[in-house]
Amino acid sequence: HARSPLMLRTLRLPALLLAAVTACSSTDSPIRDAQVIETTTFAPALGVNLGASTKLASGMYIRDITVGTGADVVAGQNVSMRYTGTFNNGTQFDANTSGTPFSFRLGAGQVIAGWDQGIVGMKVGGVRQLIIPSALGYGRSDYGPIPGGSILVFTVTVVSVP
Repeated sequence: HARSPLMLRTLRLPALLLAAVTACSSTDSPIRDAQVIETTTFAPALGVNLGASTKLASGMYIRDITVGTGADVVAGQNVSMRYTGTFNNGTQFDANTSGTPFSFRLGAGQVIAGWDQGIVGMKVGGVRQLIIPSALGYGRSDYGPIPGGSILVFTVTVVSVP
């Protein structure tokens, strides 16, 4: 059972520094040019519509598919989520769609920056599409099953905020 790429971001700082040094010195993890969201072709099944999405100052895009009716999600809260993560070609690389929801503290750097930015402002029950450039995902180097420079497309659902 592979660990979730999102869960891997919960490593403590010393482990992250070690991983960064290892990645920089490894020939197994090539550095790739980052894809550009605006010129990327997305699989039709993903339903990506940049024109209907909001581009954040950071360069990522968000689009509410369903606006929730529950409590607002704000930085600093613990959030429980369901999600599916795919590459622009439609290949799924990770998901949490059943069992125990994925929980983390929003804005605390426990997940990729695209999640910390893209989930703020949702409401419990809401579904949002996040289109995350590599700089706010896993960067330009390969990271587990994620090739360096990848644009990530997540469909996220807020299950609860305690």
